[in-house]
Amino acid sequence: MEFAFTEEQEMIRDTASSFLAEVSTSAAVRAAMATEQGYDGALWHRICSEMYWQAIHVPEEFGGMGLGYVEVVATMEQMGRYLLCSPYFSTVCLAANALLLAGSDAQKAEWLGRMCESGHTATVAFNGGISDWGADAITATWRREGDSYVLNGEYRYVVDGHTAELLIVAAREEGSGGEQGISLFLLPAETPGVTRQWLPTMDQARKQASLQLSGVTLAQPALMGEAGGAWTHLSAVLDLAAIALAAEQVGGCQQLLDQVVEYTGERVQFNRTIASFQAVKHKAADMMLQTEVARSAIYYGACIAQEALDGGPMAAELGDAASVTKSYCSDAYFAIAGDALQLFGGVGFTWEYDIHLYFKRAKSSEHLLGNGAFHRERIAQCLLD
Repeated sequence: MEFAFTEEQEMIRDTASSFLAEVSTSAAVRAAMATEQGYDGALWHRICSEMYWQAIHVPEEFGGMGLGYVEVVATMEQMGRYLLCSPYFSTVCLAANALLLAGSDAQKAEWLGRMCESGHTATVAFNGGISDWGADAITATWRREGDSYVLNGEYRYVVDGHTAELLIVAAREEGSGGEQGISLFLLPAETPGVTRQWLPTMDQARKQASLQLSGVTLAQPALMGEAGGAWTHLSAVLDLAAIALAAEQVGGCQQLLDQVVEYTGERVQFNRTIASFQAVKHKAADMMLQTEVARSAIYYGACIAQEALDGGPMAAELGDAASVTKSYCSDAYFAIAGDALQLFGGVGFTWEYDIHLYFKRAKSSEHLLGNGAFHRERIAQCLLD
């Protein structure tokens, strides 16, 4: 596959970089992550009203810009570079994709319209608190009672789950197992029976929450697609989100590399900058190689993701592309973060330097939606099947 940015895509990427360099400074990130909400509401409003990023790949008929997933990935890469604290990943890369793949036209018109018009926030909840990120992670249940659905269960690792205005939850029919019986439901956050709790984590710049559903009763319009047949859609949503998360990881890799080059070019030992030492040069070269390979992976993944959203001939490759992308980028980001910490020496671990923020993000994003080992095992199983 041959890939190159169009002029419009380059403009979107460069605009995102310059905007985020201004608004997502170290001071802004530290201020946002110190709050329970985890982001600056005024900045989110600017992103939605001025930049319109929440609408990048939403079709024009639902109020979006009608662009593609390459543009989403290019924007996510810059967000990762500047550690933007916002509900963008949860709203756009999880919830909007769920609506695009599994929602009815009426559901898309209502909820995508709200996202595009007012920056309505949303997220997807599915994992019941186990380390597996496949269908077995879904432990919440649903049952029919007349024309309604009753949901019970708990969710963990829900990105922005304590602040999102819309929750898209996955639950399985009582008594079902594996990929069978799974449904997706639209759940406004104020629905009776929903309890949300913020969960402090190592990565303070990305907030997570737990959700508890206790006898939540939903009418038929809350169901997305066919009852019990949502795993195919949810699996694709998680693959799309994994590619977007990998793009954020690549942005972090690039920023760490840039900071290492700048710092080692200024740090002097034995009357020489340490950047002139051969061992440092080799380490920086390895970091650059990993970053460039990871970048190639995310844009390959973005092209396959667009095929999946459009129903193109390469849509069947989405799972493989997502696993290849996420596994390599997760490993590369954490390795580069560790190397950067070493090259900064003792000050790298101090609060005053931002290296530790990227190190924490590298570890948290490595495990979110499955680490490298999970995705390599997934690829192996696909090859065996």
